[in-house]
Amino acid sequence: MKVFTSKTQKIGELGENICISYLNKKDHKIIERNYTKKTGEIDIIVEKNNIIHFIEVKSIKLKKVPYETYNPAENLTKKKYFKIYKTILIYLSENNVSSETKWQIDLYCVYIDTINNHHKLTRIEDVVII
Repeated sequence: MKVFTSKTQKIGELGENICISYLNKKDHKIIERNYTKKTGEIDIIVEKNNIIHFIEVKSIKLKKVPYETYNPAENLTKKKYFKIYKTILIYLSENNVSSETKWQIDLYCVYIDTINNHHKLTRIEDVVII
């Protein structure tokens, strides 16, 4: 597994761990985590109901009240999206996934509340950026 060293990487890792916990509770089958190729990285790959979900996790650590209104989804840029898309194509090819298999890109935003020691998770399913 990837080793996270910077402050932002550690927040990202915490967000991914929170997301994995949520996905396990919702009966998703975890296939892979931090799938990395030269083209990019896919944070989490899961399967549920015969659909492969390629998940990008964006996390933010909330530091003060009232909380910032910044939305971590804004970090999924067009450039990042296409890196993920290219990486998905490699994954599908390497794993001989049938062209009939349904798949989608999902975005999970994790808001980590360090003041009250809890978190909030939002999901945007089947993200398409053109």
